[in-house]
Amino acid sequence: MTSQSDSDHPLQKVYVIDDDLSARESLCWLLDTEDIETEAFDSAEDFLSRWSGHWVGCITVDIRMPGMSGLQLQEELNARNNRMPVIVLTGHADVPVAIRAMKQGAFDFLQKPYSDDELLACVKGALALGREINRSEHEKSVAANAIESLTEREREVMCLVVDGLTNKAVAAELGISEKTVEVHRSRVMEKTAASSLSELVRICLILKDRLGRD
Repeated sequence: MTSQSDSDHPLQKVYVIDDDLSARESLCWLLDTEDIETEAFDSAEDFLSRWSGHWVGCITVDIRMPGMSGLQLQEELNARNNRMPVIVLTGHADVPVAIRAMKQGAFDFLQKPYSDDELLACVKGALALGREINRSEHEKSVAANAIESLTEREREVMCLVVDGLTNKAVAAELGISEKTVEVHRSRVMEKTAASSLSELVRICLILKDRLGRD
């Protein structure tokens, strides 16, 4: 299966959500010094009105804002199957709330006042996780398309081959000739773009739920 090239990666951004203008501008300026793209929002509602499931990167959100809070935003993003890591920014009094956010899947929380180094390290970690999530989703999409292209018989042959059966054993299991198994196996490798049996196994592991396998 072919890997995702650098040109295929959507642009990562840090989506900065804070009702405090000076805090937004300061954070964006800091990230800009590291050549990290940013987009700022003054409320959770504004962010949600423009949010797209295709965005990649990470989110920083202040926990305490007028209207929808950072925690409520995270809950809504979870409901929308958001894949971007969320970093919660919090004051001392809001640490218990930030811990709740962590339990709901936040990447991390930073207590104000945090240092530039703390913020940059946290954001870079979140962006790295975001890249891994995006790569994994891309691989899953490619694998799914490959599996969908297989005929029912090709899928049967693939599953038995992945289980470790020889062509002869597969032929006996399915009641077909060994030559026919070889033809189906060759087509499976071609359609999935798997260069080896180990890569075919990896593709099947990625989509084990779709294949209904343990």
